[in-house]
Amino acid sequence: MQSNTESTLPTEPENLPETNAKKHKSPLQLAFQRFIKNKLAVISVFVLLLIIITCTAAPLFTDQDPVATDLFQIEKSPTDEHILGTNGQGQDNFARLLYGGRISLIVGFSAMFFTLAIGVLLGSIAGYYGGKVDSVIMRAADIMLMLPFLVLVLTIMAIIGEVTIGLFVTIIAITSWPNLTRIIRATYLSLREQEFVLGARAIGASDLRIILKHFIPNAIGPIIVNATLMMATYIIVESGLSFIGFGIPQPTPTWGNMISEAQNIRILRDHPEAWIPPGVAILVTVLAINFIGDGLRDAFDPKSNRR
Repeated sequence: MQSNTESTLPTEPENLPETNAKKHKSPLQLAFQRFIKNKLAVISVFVLLLIIITCTAAPLFTDQDPVATDLFQIEKSPTDEHILGTNGQGQDNFARLLYGGRISLIVGFSAMFFTLAIGVLLGSIAGYYGGKVDSVIMRAADIMLMLPFLVLVLTIMAIIGEVTIGLFVTIIAITSWPNLTRIIRATYLSLREQEFVLGARAIGASDLRIILKHFIPNAIGPIIVNATLMMATYIIVESGLSFIGFGIPQPTPTWGNMISEAQNIRILRDHPEAWIPPGVAILVTVLAINFIGDGLRDAFDPKSNRR
C-alpha cells in the first residue's frame, strides 16, 4: 500500500532548469530561429557570402590588372588568357568583374553604414527628446524628402565635378538619411512611455544609457531590415549613376562602369560576355540582399509571417 501511494505522488522533473532555459530565450535567439526556417533567406546568405569571398579573393582567380590597357587586345573575344574577353581599352573583363564587385559592395556597405549612423542618431534625438528638437529635425527631413533623390544627387555631383569613392559615399549618405530617421523616431515615440523606460528614468538612469540599453535594442529589428534594403538600393544607385557617367569615374572598375562600357550597339550584339556577367552579378547580389531583408523582417516581426 505504501509503495502504491509513493508511486502516485508527483515527482519533480530532473531537467527543470534545462526546460526553463529552453522556454526563456532572448528575442534575438527567437528571431534567429525564425530566420533559419526561411530557406530562401538562408540560401541568400550563402550566395551573398560566396560573392563577397570571390570578389575579396580576386587575386586568387586572376592575375590580370583590371585597369591595365593593352591596345593590341581591344574588344577581344574570350580566350584562355582573357576568360570574358576585353573591353574597348583592352582591359580584362573578368578582372574588372571581380575587382569591380569589390568597389560596388564597398560603396553599398559604406553608404549604408553612414546613412545608418546619421539616421539612427537623428532619429534617436528626435524620438527621445521631442519638442523643438524633434520639430527641427523633422522639418529638415521633410525638406530633404521634398527633393527628388536622384535629381539632388546628380546636382551635387555636377557641382563638385570629379567624384571619388569616398565623396560618392558621402553624397549618398547625406541625401538618404530622412526615411530611416522617421522610422527610428516613430519607433522611439512608441517606446517612450513604456513602463520599463519610465522605471529606468525613475531610478536615475542617464539619457544615453536609456537609449543604448532600452531604445536601440527594441528598435534593432527595423534598423537591421532597413540596413539590408538600403545596401541593395545603393548598389543599384551606384550602378545606375555609373551607367550614365555620374558615378565612380573610369578607369576604376565597378559593375555599373562595365555595363556603361557596353552601351555601343555593336558590343551589345557581338560581345554579350562584356555586359551580361556584371548585369547578372548586380541582379543576383541585389536579390540576395532583398531576400535576406525579407527574412529578417519576418524574423523580427512574427506577425508579418504569411502561412
